[in-house]
Amino acid sequence: MATLRTAKVIVRWLTTLLLIGSLTFSAGCVERRLLIRTNPPGAMAYVDDYQVGLTPIGTSFTYYGTRKIRLVKDGYQPLTVYERINPPWYEVPPFDFFAENIFRREIRDTRVLEYQLTPQPVSPPQQLLERAEALRSRATAQPPLPAVGPSGALPAAGPSPDGLGAFPQSQTVPNPPLPPSVPNTVP
Repeated sequence: MATLRTAKVIVRWLTTLLLIGSLTFSAGCVERRLLIRTNPPGAMAYVDDYQVGLTPIGTSFTYYGTRKIRLVKDGYQPLTVYERINPPWYEVPPFDFFAENIFRREIRDTRVLEYQLTPQPVSPPQQLLERAEALRSRATAQPPLPAVGPSGALPAAGPSPDGLGAFPQSQTVPNPPLPPSVPNTVP
């Protein structure tokens, strides 16, 4: 009688271990993909400040939530969008346990994000020239920087009235001697 009970207990444990093992090794999985498209295509895409590639581009992601999408293309205004990616019903606890661990099929969750890029406005040439002249006049209105002599030192300045605005006399300091070299001895 005791051996029969022992055999039943062993069979139950083996059945339980077999069931756990089959659930572990035949687990399903959820593949999450983010597909970014732009009009016009060819913009450099950044997701959460990581460079992904030129659009149209697909990339995988692990967690749902808000993603920072930045798109950059020459001749177009840069676009930064915070996109909220909500989880589907099967990724909400406690359903996510069954979808990712017990369900024996691969589930694909692909989100497509499409963006329209706006061309960068072209400034008229006259407006550009006016801005350049304004910058030039601001730059020349400031006092010039002191000239540096051929030795790399500032030129000596005479005494100024009131003792302000004079540069101190430059002094040349000789380079210290180098330490004697130590021979490379390898035992």
